[in-house]
Amino acid sequence: MQQSRYNLFTAIALIVGVVIGSGIFFKSDNILVATGGNVFLGILVFVIAAISIVFGCLTIAELAARTDHPGGVLSYAKEFISPSMGSAYGWFQTFIYLPTITAILAWVSGIYFCILFNVEQTLEIQILAGICCFLVLYATNILSAKIGGHFQSTAMVIKLIPLVIIGFAGLIFGGTADHFTSTAVSEISSTGWIAAIAPIAFSFDGWIISTSVAYEIKNSKRNLPLALVISPLIILVLYIIYFVGISNLVGPTEIMNSGDAHLDFAANMIFGPSGAKILMLFVFISVLGTLNGLVMAMIRMPYALGLDQMIPNAKAMTKLSSRFDFPVNSAFFALIIVGFWMVVHYFAQKYTLFPNSDISEIAIVTSYLLYLGLYYKVFSLWQKKEIKSVFRGLICPLLAAIGSLIIFSGGIQNPLFGLYFAICTIVFGAGYGYYHFAVLKK
Repeated sequence: MQQSRYNLFTAIALIVGVVIGSGIFFKSDNILVATGGNVFLGILVFVIAAISIVFGCLTIAELAARTDHPGGVLSYAKEFISPSMGSAYGWFQTFIYLPTITAILAWVSGIYFCILFNVEQTLEIQILAGICCFLVLYATNILSAKIGGHFQSTAMVIKLIPLVIIGFAGLIFGGTADHFTSTAVSEISSTGWIAAIAPIAFSFDGWIISTSVAYEIKNSKRNLPLALVISPLIILVLYIIYFVGISNLVGPTEIMNSGDAHLDFAANMIFGPSGAKILMLFVFISVLGTLNGLVMAMIRMPYALGLDQMIPNAKAMTKLSSRFDFPVNSAFFALIIVGFWMVVHYFAQKYTLFPNSDISEIAIVTSYLLYLGLYYKVFSLWQKKEIKSVFRGLICPLLAAIGSLIIFSGGIQNPLFGLYFAICTIVFGAGYGYYHFAVLKK
C-alpha cells in the first residue's frame, strides 16, 4: 500500500476528473435561475467562487509539500493543528463529506445511464443503475489500483470533449447573445444572485479529494503541489467556455425551462439524435470519472484513520490484503457508509425531505469553513518564516479564506442550512471526542 502508483498527470487527472464531472452539466440551469437568466452575472459568480479553489489549492499545496502521510486533510490537520483535530477532520471527511457526495454522484451516473440507453427514469431505476456503476468502480479500484488510476486519466481526457464541443459550438454558432448584457451590474445590488454560489460550489467541489491519495503519488511532495496549482486554472477556463457556450447556443430561458435535460437538448441541436447519443456517452464517462475519483478517495479514508488509531477497530482497518495489497476492510467499511447515505438520499428524494437540495449540500458548504483552520496554519508558517514568499504565505491563504467565506455565506441562504450545519458539527465533534477520550486518555 505504500508503493507509489500515480504520476503527475494522474494527480492532475484526479483533481480535474473529480471536479469536472456532473456539476457543470446539471447545475447550469440552477445558476441561471439564481441569476435571473443573466449570463454575465453567472460568469462573475463563477470567477468569485473560483477564488476558493484557485487560492485554496495554492494554499493547501504548501502543506502537501511538507508531508506525504496518508489521509490528506486528515494528516494536514493532525500534523499542523493537533491529532484530535486531525481525527475530527477525518471523521467529517469519512462519515459525511465523501460518502454523501459519492452517493449523489452514483445517482447522477444512474440518471445519465438511463438517458443514454433510453431506460425509464423512475427514481428506483436511477438509484439501482447508480449503485451498479458504483459497485463496478468500487471492485475495479480494489482489484487493481493502477487500473483505477488509468481510468481516471482516460476519463479526464474524454470528459473534456463535451465541454469543449458544446462550449465552442455555442460561441461560434449560437444566437445573438442578447443575454450578455451589463444589466448584471445593477442586479448585484440585490442578494438573489448569492444563491448561485451554492450550485457553483458543487461544480467546483472535489479538489481536496486528491490529497487523500497523496502518499500513492510518485514524488508527492513535488507532484501534488504542482497538480494543485495547474488543475484549478484548467477547470475555471473550461467552465466559463462551457457556460457561455451553452447559454449562447440554447439560451438562458430554454435552459431554465429544460432543467437537467438542457444538455441533451443542446447535443441534439448540434449533432442530431444519433450524434447526441455519442456526446451523451462522453458525458456519462465524464460522470463515471468523477465517481471513480470519489471511490478512490473514499475507500482509503478508514485506512488513514486507522493508522493513527482515530477509529474503532483500527487494526482491522489497516490490515492489508496479501492478495490485493490493499486494505479491503477499509474499503468494505466505506461501502457500508456510502450505502447508508444512498438509502438516506433515496428517501430524501422520494418524499422531498430536502426541497431544492440534496444530501451532498450537508457537507460541501461546511467543508469550506473547516478549511479556514488549514489556511491559518499556512499563514502561521509564513509568520514563522518557514514560508518566505509573501504571495504563498500571506496573499494565497487570505484570498482562499475570503473565497471560503463567500461560499459559506452562499450556503447560509439555504433554509436547511441549520440542519446541515448541526449534522456536520455533531460528526466533527464526535471525531474530536473519540481521539481525545479514547486514545489520549488511555
